[in-house]
Amino acid sequence: MSDLTRFTQYEHLDKVKKVVAIGGGHGLGRLMSALSFMKSRLTGIVTTTDNGGSTGRIRLNHGGIAWGDLRNCLNQIITEPSTASCLFEYRFSGKGELSGHNLGNLMLKALENMHIRPVEAIHLVRELLHVESYIFPMSESPVHLAAVLQSGASIVGEVGIDSLTELPKSIFLVPLVKATPEAIEALHEAEVILLGPGSFLTSILPPILLPEVIEALQNSHAKKIFIDNLAVEQSPAASLSLSDRIQWIHHTVGKEIIDATIVPTNATDLCADLSLKVMVRPLQADDISYRHDRSLLSQAIDDLIGEL
Repeated sequence: MSDLTRFTQYEHLDKVKKVVAIGGGHGLGRLMSALSFMKSRLTGIVTTTDNGGSTGRIRLNHGGIAWGDLRNCLNQIITEPSTASCLFEYRFSGKGELSGHNLGNLMLKALENMHIRPVEAIHLVRELLHVESYIFPMSESPVHLAAVLQSGASIVGEVGIDSLTELPKSIFLVPLVKATPEAIEALHEAEVILLGPGSFLTSILPPILLPEVIEALQNSHAKKIFIDNLAVEQSPAASLSLSDRIQWIHHTVGKEIIDATIVPTNATDLCADLSLKVMVRPLQADDISYRHDRSLLSQAIDDLIGEL
């Protein structure tokens, strides 16, 4: 985690009062980790439609929102690992009923069962882990992602959508829930809004399917930046070019909102057909090629803000 140590003064990010990042999975966690030096000036709005793994088993058996991506973001943003953070990320092994479950998911689910607001549950864990950045679920109500297939049939669930062999015609939420008020307030206050990296259909798009989020994005004067993945997705979204994905976002929001995008040096689609700024940078981490290097990513964002 050496690239988390901050010695650089960021010319533009240091002047920004509020950055909001939208997404889920490992991508949002990595982004928030890269910008963790912003502390309380950074807010993550996290997708809560996951139905796989430990999170999926908990939702299937006990209901509630999807906690997995929220837990992931909380743990990734920690700059100094502690016993508390290791405990929060502990995953049970063996063959029993707890096998594969993440303790952090169970802790958050327990707080939910105690009728504590999800936002307040996350605040409690933030205090435990000494996380200063804000993290809000896209909604505090249980919701699933669904898709309309080319045949006209529908499928419900992130796992099923990711395993499709064809691109769906559209995606939607079941049911259409209310956005978390604190998340909308953060969008209203944002000077910079970041989307991605992450699974396009199942991590980036779900929050912007919420009417309140759409309205906030339409009315926002923030600089909006799309951060592209480093590797091709193993999902139907792999058939979408970068231009296609930007246009899908614009169609979903009902307005052209993206001002710029950050793409890796191996990018072939540079959105020449769209009127937005494109920054091409080497972004790969030394250890895992499909993960963004935190320092390179934060510097790219800082430089791009200065150009907008």
